[in-house]
Amino acid sequence: MKKTTIGGQALIEGLMMIGPENAAIAIRKPDGEIIVEKRPLPKKSKISKIPVVRGAFNMFRQMVLGIKALMYSAEFVDLEDGKEQEPSKLDRFIEKIFGDKFKDAVIYFSVVLSIAFSVGLFILLPNLLASFMNFNKNTASGVVYYNIFEGTIRMALFFGYIALASMMKDIKRVWEYHGAEHKTIHCYEHGEELTIENVRKHSTKHPRCGTSFMFLVMLVSIFVFSFLGWHSIWINILSRLLLIPLVAGLAYELLKFAGRCEWRIMRIVNAPGMLFQLFTTKEPDDSQIEVAIEAFNNVRVEDKDADNW
Repeated sequence: MKKTTIGGQALIEGLMMIGPENAAIAIRKPDGEIIVEKRPLPKKSKISKIPVVRGAFNMFRQMVLGIKALMYSAEFVDLEDGKEQEPSKLDRFIEKIFGDKFKDAVIYFSVVLSIAFSVGLFILLPNLLASFMNFNKNTASGVVYYNIFEGTIRMALFFGYIALASMMKDIKRVWEYHGAEHKTIHCYEHGEELTIENVRKHSTKHPRCGTSFMFLVMLVSIFVFSFLGWHSIWINILSRLLLIPLVAGLAYELLKFAGRCEWRIMRIVNAPGMLFQLFTTKEPDDSQIEVAIEAFNNVRVEDKDADNW
């Protein structure tokens, strides 16, 4: 099999692919036309090449790129509705403060808000709930039990969040584009020509998926946080916040390794993340596969690689 680090993100009626040199956003317009916007990626900094450190760096970069792409795809939904919404007072106030930088301010605010929501729901709340247990925090086994219980709550919250999101009709369309992304990447990695017929037969699940990354973050957090001991709620929260970049970096390296390695143990480690993809990916139709192929073809650069998801 041919390995690639090209990855992507499902959008509203389209998706984004990120390659070695460019990111391409392909959107299916209301009239059926596929529009593609190709954006050059910024040059890699030294930070983005340092193992473990690059994980947190690339995660933040991916979030910024993803929100920009989502905002772009949402513009075509407004066109479909045929309604031009008046900006709210808050929008006008922010635009007055930031001027031409209004859109950038919204993007970075959205990233910070997303991180805060994720940290609150998947890091702080599980720790708070686990603190009500009565394990012996003065023993190594007690600390491990606390962290296993905390990790179990975190996984249950993540699973519940994904399951609830999957019930929304609009989200189901996004999951279908997510499946089209994975199928297209599989087809390329198997050395087949990117046609609708070839892409259709491949799996909607892929080991380098962001869903698998989130599971690995939760798994690595149990291991890393077990070395911290178990203290008061405030010390626990502070220590976890400080170590989020380390946890994300280690999970990133593990995901990259799992995506390239054929060892059975790595398949076992990645199996729960692949299972979660039963919720976050759905079978796409041919029109969605066509969009995925268009996006992929606009970022592929033979014989080059990059540190993407």
